[in-house]
Amino acid sequence: MPHKIGGPTVIESAGNLPKRIEEFVGAVNNGDKRVSVARMTSPAGWEEPAQTPEFDEYTIVLEGMVVVEYEGGKIEVGPGEAVHAKAGEWVRYSTPAGAQYVAVCLPAFSPQIVHRALDGA
Repeated sequence: MPHKIGGPTVIESAGNLPKRIEEFVGAVNNGDKRVSVARMTSPAGWEEPAQTPEFDEYTIVLEGMVVVEYEGGKIEVGPGEAVHAKAGEWVRYSTPAGAQYVAVCLPAFSPQIVHRALDGA
């Protein structure tokens, strides 16, 4: 039988500015550790520390632009576009002009497996 998820849980974000994370599916909202699905609303100028996560992350941009830095360059992802960062890759996300996007992580996001840089680099 399908299970309705009544709404998201708001989760505190990492980074230099507050960002709204609304987890609809994942370890926090419904206990699912296999996948997380979250809507992000990120202000202009937001950036987070670099990370080398143990999960694949798919990012679908709804509005604005998400910049994904990786070893060797960066990708700018605009509305209607998506990007896939594989588990074990060094990445850093930012939203120079602000953005709304959906992030899907396999397995589910958790602070224990994101492996963020301590110095913000």
